[in-house]
Amino acid sequence: MQVGYMRYISLGLLAAILLLGGCSVWQTTKDYSTESWETTKDYIDPPPQIDTDSYQFTNPNQEKLAKLITPVDGPLTSLTRFVDNTDTLPGIEWLDLLLARFPWVHRVLVTDEEGTIIFMQPEMPVKKISKPLVFEGVWRDIRLLTVVDYSDLGPELYVGRPYFEDVDFSGLIGVGFDPRTLLSLSSDPKELVVVHPGGGVWSLGADIDEEAMLAVPWVEILKHDVQGQVQVGDKYYTWLARYVGDDYYVYATESIDPNADGESWWSF
Repeated sequence: MQVGYMRYISLGLLAAILLLGGCSVWQTTKDYSTESWETTKDYIDPPPQIDTDSYQFTNPNQEKLAKLITPVDGPLTSLTRFVDNTDTLPGIEWLDLLLARFPWVHRVLVTDEEGTIIFMQPEMPVKKISKPLVFEGVWRDIRLLTVVDYSDLGPELYVGRPYFEDVDFSGLIGVGFDPRTLLSLSSDPKELVVVHPGGGVWSLGADIDEEAMLAVPWVEILKHDVQGQVQVGDKYYTWLARYVGDDYYVYATESIDPNADGESWWSF
């Protein structure tokens, strides 16, 4: 409000000067008036400037991880918001928009209140569900949930939430995708790893000891930290926890400089 008011006052004064001076004043002071306006404009409405130095990383490990996960985490966040914003039985328009915005989604399913699938796209998926999907939750709890199905063809991560008719629970919406497909969006997919604590390690050819990475006590670590560095065998990994609803997944990449994090790392 204050900036707009100052702009109005300055323009008003300038117009009054021009009117009082007449045409001859306009002719003789044209360049001067233009310069005055430019000076005034820069004062009350300065051109935006971005201080790029403020966004530089001081830790090369964090910078590497940030560059790797940004193209992956952005689409994942958009998908979770898209699903989380749906609280009624979705229609064909919703499905078309979902598949158009997130072409890496492999499966969409909708159940009734008993858990019976009433709609699934595609109807004959290449990757079959290896076991019943169980979304554990509290009655009337509408938080986003995730379930991972480990089939012979690889993992399938499902993001789901309940939907309602009026205020009554009517069923579940589930959207599934292979997390390795999402990893392919990274700037250097082979450098990025996703750890599903208690489940598996997802990568596109990263040289990593998966058993040792899963053996890291992530549950205990995440009670205190959401990012840091761990030593697995003779390698160090910089990591960041990503929560989807109440479930967490860990982005990790091999550290460039293990000493850059000081003593803020865990060794196993």
